[in-house]
Amino acid sequence: MRAAIDGPRAGRRVEEVLDRLAATGDPAACAAAEELVRVLMDFYGAGLARIVDKVGDGPLAPVYDDELVASLLSLHGLHPEDVHTRIGRALAAHGEPLELLGFDADTGVLRLRPAAASSSGCGCGSGSGGGPDAGRTLEDTLACFAPEVTSVEQEPAAAPAPALLQIGTRPPSPARVP
Repeated sequence: MRAAIDGPRAGRRVEEVLDRLAATGDPAACAAAEELVRVLMDFYGAGLARIVDKVGDGPLAPVYDDELVASLLSLHGLHPEDVHTRIGRALAAHGEPLELLGFDADTGVLRLRPAAASSSGCGCGSGSGGGPDAGRTLEDTLACFAPEVTSVEQEPAAAPAPALLQIGTRPPSPARVP
């Protein structure tokens, strides 16, 4: 059985290798490595495109929650879901309750804040993050599902609504003695 592949980690690893090559100062080696990455991306992208064309997105729907599959389809522009749907999947997969305030497609900036019904309840933004991938960053999860998101701005949690003070009638006072 093959080892599990982590999309964001693999991407970082490719960047590290290219950076190491760039540090050698050999421009020909750097250009060749970058060309190799592009050719492989084109090759695998073309293969995935054929699969999607032949199978259709209906049979693929069960794997849209899989981070690696979603990452590959998104990376090659083949994911049939729009970016807002994929951002929703990423937020659900992350596990920490977050409220989507907006996404600017031109800049890639996603604005979020802790959801009002946060399980931590402290309002400090340090929610438990008890999902299955609690060690993953939100950015890693977004990179898998919605690589269009280039940065995340988290706003502070909304102030809780003030407690409702119930005012009732005064209890009857004891009879006054004149």
